[in-house]
Amino acid sequence: MNKSESLGNQVFDLHLVSDSTGETIHSVARACLVQFDHVEAVEHVWPMASSEEAMQIVLDAIKDKPGPVMFTLVNDALRKQLREGCRRLKIPCISVLDPVIAAFGQFLGAQPVHRIGGQHEMDAEYFERIEAMDWALAHDDGQRSEEYDQSDVILVGVSRTSKTPTCLYLANRGVKAVNVPYVPGIPLPEILDRIKNAIVIGLTNDPKRLVELRRARLAILKQKEETPYIDPDKVRAEITEARRYFSERNWPVIDVTRRSIEETAAAVMAQLSIHANN
Repeated sequence: MNKSESLGNQVFDLHLVSDSTGETIHSVARACLVQFDHVEAVEHVWPMASSEEAMQIVLDAIKDKPGPVMFTLVNDALRKQLREGCRRLKIPCISVLDPVIAAFGQFLGAQPVHRIGGQHEMDAEYFERIEAMDWALAHDDGQRSEEYDQSDVILVGVSRTSKTPTCLYLANRGVKAVNVPYVPGIPLPEILDRIKNAIVIGLTNDPKRLVELRRARLAILKQKEETPYIDPDKVRAEITEARRYFSERNWPVIDVTRRSIEETAAAVMAQLSIHANN
């Protein structure tokens, strides 16, 4: 295996082979790698490997830079070609979906259809995601408030609480989300107090962390002067005021301080489930 030391980390080559876009295998690999400290994978991604010629190119590359192989392949001949090639090279070759598909098949008493890229088909769910993405962009930052109640979820929060990226992530899950900025001294749209269908969720952040994020934002914009936007006392008061506002309306609140966008979206989805069952 090709290993080296870099800044104290163990570095190795990892080959991700797929007969589709490679999105699934990439996500699984990342989820597995975070479980190991001081390890860094040099990822070699091989999407659309759907012919014997393409697979031979992959095997030549694996021989040149040996390392574990993870794959999602439907075609039996290509699977056999990859596995036999890796066996000759004495390299681990792992099918990440086989155990899951086998368990589903046993439970359902059914055989899989082996459809390449089936999760990317342009079906109704696909167009729902596109519609949700258009919705998030059209209603970003408090736009078109008269349509809020046609949403699935409305996120309200002070600046730099990840409202927009969370809405876009949710849109990719087919959730119609909008975001509304909470700005001290500026009333929020009155329609938020009359929402019947959507769920309104407040987003908050630790004041110290929020100041850091805002300073970074101003640095990107090359604005270095001190403003109330990054004044610790003002930010603390802003967060307190927003949380009081949320509490008065009994809105659920999600603290995004230690959450990634994916984790915040997962918390929103959990609140959506609760809302749907009430």
